[in-house]
Amino acid sequence: MAREVKLSRVETVLSELDYPLSRAAAADELDDVAVLLADGEVNLGDVVAGTPAEAFDSAADLESELNNALPREAVGEPYQSEGEG
Repeated sequence: MAREVKLSRVETVLSELDYPLSRAAAADELDDVAVLLADGEVNLGDVVAGTPAEAFDSAADLESELNNALPREAVGEPYQSEGEG
């Protein structure tokens, strides 16, 4: 993969695309991007290809679909807070 991006910074990659965009076109555009998760990495194009939406009107739409497609463990241990406690 040519590019790597942390999950918390994926919106920067999504904002580079021209919208509206079909799911297939988005998957092709993002096929060279690895998203670094809390417990590994996933190919962004593969995740996009697995979303139910046929098209995306904006980067926010695509990011929302991605957040729904990724497992809960992608962001870390479930039910753990960031620095509280």
